[in-house]
Amino acid sequence: MNASDVFPEDPTHLSDSAKKTSKSTVFVKELSEKDRHRIMKHFLGLEESDRLLRFGTYLPDAMVEKYVEGIDFSRDKVFGVISHHFRIVGVGHLAYAPRAEDDEATDKDKVAEFGVSVSSSARGKGIGSKLFERGAIHCRNDDVDTLYMHCLSSNQTMIHIAKKAGMEIHRAYGEADAYLKLMPADAASMLKEAMQEQVAAIDYRIKANTRAAAKWLSNLPGMKDSSK
Repeated sequence: MNASDVFPEDPTHLSDSAKKTSKSTVFVKELSEKDRHRIMKHFLGLEESDRLLRFGTYLPDAMVEKYVEGIDFSRDKVFGVISHHFRIVGVGHLAYAPRAEDDEATDKDKVAEFGVSVSSSARGKGIGSKLFERGAIHCRNDDVDTLYMHCLSSNQTMIHIAKKAGMEIHRAYGEADAYLKLMPADAASMLKEAMQEQVAAIDYRIKANTRAAAKWLSNLPGMKDSSK
């Protein structure tokens, strides 16, 4: 397996080598309880229009805080993209739920719904697609064969991601529901997810160490004065 297997590119959506380089450097890492406060900062930093697109309605800060505080990391999966400034600029929330009795799309015991948000400063880098790809492969490896996504019909970015993934899209009353049927897990899908997480973890540690070193240097005697 080579790098293109871990981070596949879609040549139909790349116009030059710069775009390929940009998208190939998007690393998606699984987040945990210790990242909750940074996830909170990401959501609170979303512009009003972005909150509307992410949640289907505008949520005030108090409701956003309640949403983040209610994430159950022992049940759901949350994935993030970390910037060079060690900020979370993209979040994908994979929420599991029992299969509804009238759900004819699957006969599995549970389904999953995926929600994605990307900071305005990080647009155009393929972050949303990479987060979706990571969520989908995790579902596949977790014996979930149906992945749902709900968004406003005006959210053209997510509609594009859904169509690109081959999701069936249903529209009603200004909203769009989509679902994707996933293939069963195999050795290749298991290895692919493990490699993606390993590479993202290495990238995370490098950025964390760089940030810690910068803070340490800034606190050295004379450094603060010299920076003025």
